[in-house]
Amino acid sequence: MRARLILNEVGIGLRRNLTMTIALVITFAVSLGLLGGALLVRDQVDVMKDYWYDKVQVSIFLCTKNSDAASCSAGAVTAAQKDQIKSDLDTLKPLVEEVYYESSAEAYARFKEQFKNSPIAQNASPDALPESFRVKLSDPTKYDVIASAFSGRPGIDNVVDQRSLLDKFFQVLGGLQKLALLIAASMILVTILLIANGGMLQQYDTRLGQGSYVALDSTPAGLLVADQIRLSGAVTVVAVTRSEGGIDVALVKTRDPRAGRITFSFQAQPLQLARWSLVDGQGRMTRVTLEQVQVGIPLDNTLFQFVV
Repeated sequence: MRARLILNEVGIGLRRNLTMTIALVITFAVSLGLLGGALLVRDQVDVMKDYWYDKVQVSIFLCTKNSDAASCSAGAVTAAQKDQIKSDLDTLKPLVEEVYYESSAEAYARFKEQFKNSPIAQNASPDALPESFRVKLSDPTKYDVIASAFSGRPGIDNVVDQRSLLDKFFQVLGGLQKLALLIAASMILVTILLIANGGMLQQYDTRLGQGSYVALDSTPAGLLVADQIRLSGAVTVVAVTRSEGGIDVALVKTRDPRAGRITFSFQAQPLQLARWSLVDGQGRMTRVTLEQVQVGIPLDNTLFQFVV
């Protein structure tokens, strides 16, 4: 019976809140799409890292006559210095997998090919491009071993790790991935809050033949069915008066006192709610009186079905 009631109420809610239902479905679909996209980006970044880090090299640029580094104070690199650098690199195997020497002429030819459609290529000369050793490491993360062994040595201008350039690129991709995950998580949370915040009061106008939904917290019923009834915070007590055989407590909304006033009347012996009256913002009054109150009795779920 309870499952049938729930399914019935779900069906009624979907029919009467079609636009809200469509909005929830679209929001949830977009959030899942963003979540899936972020996970795909993460996997693709991992694949790209494995691919590119396997190809990165450490470049050891040698001194030219125009170098201004302290290690190049003696001028351009000599043949003996180049031979010594090559020999020292060979001693670092197996960390050093391959060593490729590139002359100034070869560097100039590669530069001209890469920038053949750029005006910058026409203003460069072979002497402006230094000789270098291109070193491929078996473990690119151990760049510091090469840097500490060759940085600042006579004949060496500087040591460049290409991995540092890729790290900046992957950091940007990682930031985009985290942003997508944050947006997806936020949208999923919003969707859950929209679904969970289902405290609605159903009203049906018999004259117009129309039903409507009102947020439960915006009605007096919200105060009556709250888990904890507090006469402070969201509401403000504006009057407490003694009437014949009881006490009247008048309340208004703290944020919008002009929206109306609700007065609860309690009988004294025993102390229990006897009636309440509501005066709306237009001055119209609605009064509800409780008679022959029974508590603790079972109620059929069908009593709470809204059927037009």
